[in-house]
Amino acid sequence: MRGVSPRIAIVGGGVSGLVAAHLLHRTHDVMVFEAHDRVGGHVSTIDVTAPDGRPHAVDMGFIVYNEQTYPLFAELLRQIGVETQPSDMSFGVRSDRSGIEYGSRNLGALLAQPSNLVRPRFIGMVRDGAGAMSLGEYVDSAQFSAAFAENYLVPMGSALWSLPRGRVLDMPAAFFVRFFENHGMLSVSGQPEWHVVRGGSARYVEALIAPFQDRIRTSAPVARVERRHAHVTVDGEPFDHVVFACHSDQALKMLGDPTRAERDILGALPFQANEVVLHTDSSVLPRSRRAWASWNYHVRSDDEAPATVTYNMNTLQALEAPVTYCVTLNATEAIAPESIVHRAQFSHPVYTRAGMLARERHAEISGLDRTHYCGAYWGFGFHEDGVRSAYTVAKRFGVHA
Repeated sequence: MRGVSPRIAIVGGGVSGLVAAHLLHRTHDVMVFEAHDRVGGHVSTIDVTAPDGRPHAVDMGFIVYNEQTYPLFAELLRQIGVETQPSDMSFGVRSDRSGIEYGSRNLGALLAQPSNLVRPRFIGMVRDGAGAMSLGEYVDSAQFSAAFAENYLVPMGSALWSLPRGRVLDMPAAFFVRFFENHGMLSVSGQPEWHVVRGGSARYVEALIAPFQDRIRTSAPVARVERRHAHVTVDGEPFDHVVFACHSDQALKMLGDPTRAERDILGALPFQANEVVLHTDSSVLPRSRRAWASWNYHVRSDDEAPATVTYNMNTLQALEAPVTYCVTLNATEAIAPESIVHRAQFSHPVYTRAGMLARERHAEISGLDRTHYCGAYWGFGFHEDGVRSAYTVAKRFGVHA
C-alpha cells in the first residue's frame, strides 16, 4: 500500500525508467522524474498531415524491433496489448569517397563476406584479446578486403551507433562481432522479421504508463542526489532508494557524493549528441532510386564527420503518403529548409574499449548505498538493452516480470 511501501525515485523517463516504474509501481511507491516536458526518451512520434490531407504518425527515434533479438520488449508489448506490423529493414550506402551506391532487401546478403566475421579461427582470436583488440585490428588480422571494411562494416557500424565513421574501427571487436552475430546480420538465411508499433512508437509508451501516469513528473530536472544513512534525497525530497535511468554522464553530475568506483565507471561511458530532422527532401537518399533502402548511410569524405543516416519512413512504417518522409541524422545543411517538419537532438552512447571493461563492473555500483543504475548504455545501446536493464534493477527489489 502506498504510504508504507518503500519510496523509489526513478530519475529518467526513457524506456529504462518507464519499464522500471511499470515493474515496481504495484508493490512500491515510485516517482519518475523527467527533465523534458514529455516521457519516452528516444521514443518520439510526430503527427504530420500529408499533402493529400491524410494524417500519419512518423517515428523519429526508436523505430523497429524483432522477436528474436528483442524478446523482453516483444513480450512487454504483448502484455500491454500494443499492436504491431511488419517492417522492412533493408540497408543502403551512398559513398562520396568511392562513388558506390548500393541497396539490399537482405542485411546479411549485402556481400559474401559478413559471415566470415564469425569464422571459428577469428572468434577465438577475438575472445583471446577481447579487452584489447579493436575492430580495425580484427579486420586487419582477418585479412578482410579494404572494400569490405569501407563499404559495409564501417557504414553499418556508423549507422547503428550513430558514430563518426573514423571511430567505428576503434570500437571493441568482441562487442561489434557479438552484436552482429546476435542480431542475425551475418548470415543470408534465418534473418529476423522486423516490426514497428502500429500508429507509431508513442502508442506503446501511452499504454505502458497508463497505470502509473500520476506518478510521473515531467519538466522536473534533478539537480542533486544525496545519500544518507537511512535514505536518499532527490533535490531535498526523501526516498528510500534512487534509480538512475538517465545517461551515465547525467547521473555522475547529479551525485552529490560519487564514490571512486562511480567516477571511474560512469566516467568511462561517454555519450555523443546527434541532430535528427524529419523532412520530405528525398535528395539526401541515394541518387539512384534502385539503391533506396530503409536505412540509407551516406559515406562522407571526412572520416570525423558525424554519422549521416537517412531513414525512409515510408518503407519502415509502410506509410502510404504522396511524399517520402525521411528522418536524417547529422546532415541538416543538406536538407531543403522548406521540407523540414521537425527537429530533435538525441544522445547515443559511444562504445570504447575502456567502456566495455567499465560495463562489466555494473554490479560494483548498482544496488549499493540505496542507489541503482539502468539504461540501454549498459548493453548494446538499443531498446531491448534498456528493457533488460530495468528488469535487472526490478529483481533487486524482488519484482520479476
